[in-house]
Amino acid sequence: MTSEAKAPKFQRILVKLSGEMLLGRQGQGIDPEVCRAIAEEIREVHGFGVQVAATIGGGNIVRGATISQAGIDRVSGDYMGMLATVINGLALQDALEKQGVPTRMQTAIPMSGVAEPFIRRRAIRHLEKGRVVLFVAGTGNPYFSTDMTAALRAAEIKAQVILKGTKVDGLYDADPKTNPGARLIKETTCQHVLENDLRVIDPPAIALCMDNHIPILIFNLHNRGHLCRAVLGEEIGSLVRAD
Repeated sequence: MTSEAKAPKFQRILVKLSGEMLLGRQGQGIDPEVCRAIAEEIREVHGFGVQVAATIGGGNIVRGATISQAGIDRVSGDYMGMLATVINGLALQDALEKQGVPTRMQTAIPMSGVAEPFIRRRAIRHLEKGRVVLFVAGTGNPYFSTDMTAALRAAEIKAQVILKGTKVDGLYDADPKTNPGARLIKETTCQHVLENDLRVIDPPAIALCMDNHIPILIFNLHNRGHLCRAVLGEEIGSLVRAD
């Protein structure tokens, strides 16, 4: 059966993208070709009639926790990271709109000349009208990661799943970059991830997903078509159940 013949498993999703996904082969910044490819993936899912929201990190530009280790105040560093997510959001919004996908960006830090403020009811209304909604600037507070932003926004808009696009094939029992023997975990629970300190997602975000019964699917977004396959319910990546 072709993808076009299948019905999507989810009607409302939140896609979690790391800022590093936008790097491509560059050492820093945004690769327009990668941005365009991600936008194409989202456009295909949007074409199924699925309501799509997304959050994006800022690690390709600046990461608060990292820059604070170099001597910058942690709170200032985190705000710098939040602003980096706005830059990434603008790039992704531009790529989506160039492909004909209606998009709205909502920011947790007020900046009226750039994006709408985050308003939950307005975000849901955008989704109901078929617009992709990008949530940027994190939660608007320091010390919270974009994983936490994804979990919080998913709970607020009542997303059925978080689709975490990464550079690896899923959740491993160790870091596959440093441990060649790391084993891919196809399915597990939020509780297991917390108890075994599997840091693919921040523990507070995992706990929030568990409390709100939001499963997380972790997959390699660099594999073309995997976002569509995830939405159609095909077995890819790693599923973290919320039970």
